[in-house]
Amino acid sequence: MAVPRDLIDPTAGIVVRPTGRDTYADILSPAALAFIGALHRRFDTRRRQLLSEREARQAAWDSGALPDFRADTVDIREGQWKVAPIPEALQDRRVEITGPVERKMIINALNSGARVFMADFEDSSAPTWTNQLDGQRNLRDAVDGSIEYTSPEGKTYRVGVDPAVLVVRPRGWHLPERHVSVDGETLAGALLDFGLFAFHNAATLHADDLGPYFYLPKLQSMEEAALWEDVMTFAEQELSLPRGTMKATVLIETLPAVFQMDEILHALRRRVVGLNCGRWDYIFSYLKTFRAHADRLLPERGQVVMTVPFLKAYSELLIRTCHRRGAFAMGGMAAQIPIRGDDEANEAAMAKVRADKLREVTAGHDGTWVAHPALVPIARSIFDEHMPSPNQLHVLREDVSVTRDQLIAPAIGTVTRGGFDNAVEVCLRYTAAWLDGLGCVPIHNLMEDAATAEIARAQIWQWLHHGPVEFSDHAQITGALFDQALAAHAYRLKHSKHPGHQRAEQAASLISMLTHADQLRDFLTLPAYDQLA
Repeated sequence: MAVPRDLIDPTAGIVVRPTGRDTYADILSPAALAFIGALHRRFDTRRRQLLSEREARQAAWDSGALPDFRADTVDIREGQWKVAPIPEALQDRRVEITGPVERKMIINALNSGARVFMADFEDSSAPTWTNQLDGQRNLRDAVDGSIEYTSPEGKTYRVGVDPAVLVVRPRGWHLPERHVSVDGETLAGALLDFGLFAFHNAATLHADDLGPYFYLPKLQSMEEAALWEDVMTFAEQELSLPRGTMKATVLIETLPAVFQMDEILHALRRRVVGLNCGRWDYIFSYLKTFRAHADRLLPERGQVVMTVPFLKAYSELLIRTCHRRGAFAMGGMAAQIPIRGDDEANEAAMAKVRADKLREVTAGHDGTWVAHPALVPIARSIFDEHMPSPNQLHVLREDVSVTRDQLIAPAIGTVTRGGFDNAVEVCLRYTAAWLDGLGCVPIHNLMEDAATAEIARAQIWQWLHHGPVEFSDHAQITGALFDQALAAHAYRLKHSKHPGHQRAEQAASLISMLTHADQLRDFLTLPAYDQLA
C-alpha cells in the first residue's frame, strides 16, 4: 500500500517559480505551501468543472438563449430562512474604501475614516508575483500592528487609532497563478490569495474578533458560492477555527449572478454577511453575456448610470433579497477622484458623488464604496444624515417586484465621438499600466480599474462587430476609425509620462488583436497575464 504523499513531505509536488532575489521565505514557508497545496488538491478539479459550466452557459446565450431565474431552486427563493448573525465589527459598513495591497495605500485606507477597507488582490491590482507576495507581507504586518512606510522624502506613515476593518478580496475563480504549480497543475490565483492570507492572519484576526473577512468576486452561480463555502470550511478545520469564523460578502457583479442572489446567500448562509452592487463589472458582464446579441448594445459608458432601468432593477432587487434574508445590501463604487486646480470641475464631480450616494441610501443600501480617501467624508455625511442607524436591514423594500425582462432590458442612448474616443483611450492606457504592474490608474479624473477597462474593450468590440453603429452625428463606427484612434492614443501615450507609457505599443497590439477577433474574449486580463512583467 502506497504511503500518502502528505505523510512523506506535505510540500512534495509544489513548485514555486519566483522572480527576483526575494524568495518570500517568510510568506511561502513549508507549512504555508502545504496548506496551499491541500486547498488545490481538494478543490481545483471542482473549480475547473465550474469554469467549464460557465463556458457551456455562455455558448447557449451566444446561440440566442437568455439568462433567467432557475426552475430547480424555487424552494430556496420561496423559503423562509435567514443568514447567520452578522458580527459586531461589520454591523456598520456605511462607507467602504477599496484599493490595491500596496503598503502606503493600505495605511492610508485604514486611516481614511471609512468603516471598512477592502484590500484588493483582484481588479485594482496587476498580479505580478511581486505585487501579490508583497501584498501578503503588507497585510500580515497590518494585521499584527507593525505596518509602517517611509517615503523617499522621509515622511513616515503609520496606522492611527480606530482603523477601518480589513476585508480581503482574492482573485476570481478564473484567474491562474502561473508562478505556483501543484502536481504539475497551475494553482488558482484565488486559492493563493485566500490561502496565504488565511494561513498567516486567521488566528490573530479571530482572537481580535475581526474575522478573517473576505469579499468574493466574479461569482456566476450558487455552485461557485458553495465552492467558497467548502473552501472556507476546510480552511477553518485546518487552522483550528470554529466553523463560520470566516465571513464573506459576495459581489454581485455578473449578470448570471443576479438571477441567483437568494441561492448564493443560501449556499453561504452560515457565513455570508451581504451582497454588493459591483456596478462596473456588472455592466461589463451584461455586455459579455450578450456579446452575440446585436439588439442589446449599450450606449457609451457615461450614459449607463444606475438610474438606467436594468441597473435600477438590479440594485433594488439586491436590496430586497438581502434584507429579506438578514444580509446587508452594499452600494457601488464612486470612481471620481478630486480635481485639483479647477474648483468648478471638482464641485461638479463631487455633486455626482453626492447624488449617487443619496440614491443609494434612500433606496435602502446599508453602505457604499469609494475609491479615494477624499470621498470618504462626502459619502459618510450622506449616509449619516439619511441612515442614523448602523444599517437598514429593517427596510424590506417589499414594494420591489423585478422580472427577468427588466433585468436584461437594454439601455437607450447614443455613442458620441467623444465617448468612443474615451473608450479607446481608457482601454489602452489602463492595459499599458496593467502590463507595467499597476492595477488602478487615474484617467481624466476617474479611477479606472480592470472592470472599467473591460467595459471600454467590450463596447468597442460590439460597436464594431454589430454594425453599422452610428455616432450621434450619423457617421459610422468602423474598424478603420478604431485603428486610427488606437494608433493616435498609442503615440501620445508613448511620448507622455503617464503610467505604462513604456508599454504603449505592446498594449495597443494586444487591444487591436482582441478587438478585431471574431469573438469577444471573456477577460482582458487572461491574455494580458501572459505578457505581464
